[in-house]
Amino acid sequence: MNGAGLQIVSLSGGKDSTAMALKLRELNPGTDYTYICTPTGDELPELLLHWFKLEKILGKPLLYLRHRYDLNGLVEHFKMIPNSRARFCTRMLKMQVAEAFYMRNPGSVVYVGLRADEEERKGGIFNPEIVRQRYPLREWGWGIDEVWSYLSERGVCIPERTDCARCFFQQLHEWYLLWKRHPDIYAHAEAQEAEVGYTWRGPS
Repeated sequence: MNGAGLQIVSLSGGKDSTAMALKLRELNPGTDYTYICTPTGDELPELLLHWFKLEKILGKPLLYLRHRYDLNGLVEHFKMIPNSRARFCTRMLKMQVAEAFYMRNPGSVVYVGLRADEEERKGGIFNPEIVRQRYPLREWGWGIDEVWSYLSERGVCIPERTDCARCFFQQLHEWYLLWKRHPDIYAHAEAQEAEVGYTWRGPS
């Protein structure tokens, strides 16, 4: 591995990455962490507000890594809605932009928020010759209980939804809440369905 690289904290805004980022800052106040996010352009307002609050707590701006298209742009570009067999949204908007950033910063250490009680999950598969991945929550032995306890002790609230407003993995009640709370986003999703001839809520 060449180069000194960066200390990169991969931060989605969910409970696990949030707890990891805050605890790392607490344990290593002198470390110059680089906090990265890979927004899709389809985040709900409450998640954007959460990211803003995290910047204040961490004392450093988040670095937003963006593709030239956002989610709506990809749907328009491909004339299709992503599904479980065509997850171009995750691949292009998250994995590819992160990998490009790592390639520009060889020798970096990337901290990923996978817990000790989810051994089946794996982080992004990136070339270990470029970056080294670490999993602090697993190193600390933190499971879901420890994550929620830590966040509660520090008064940090996590938004109900920390992924896209529109996602084929959503359940029916989540679509209902989107319709009820964000009718403009729901209406846009309906318009996209009419345009491409498929549904966000179709079978995977």
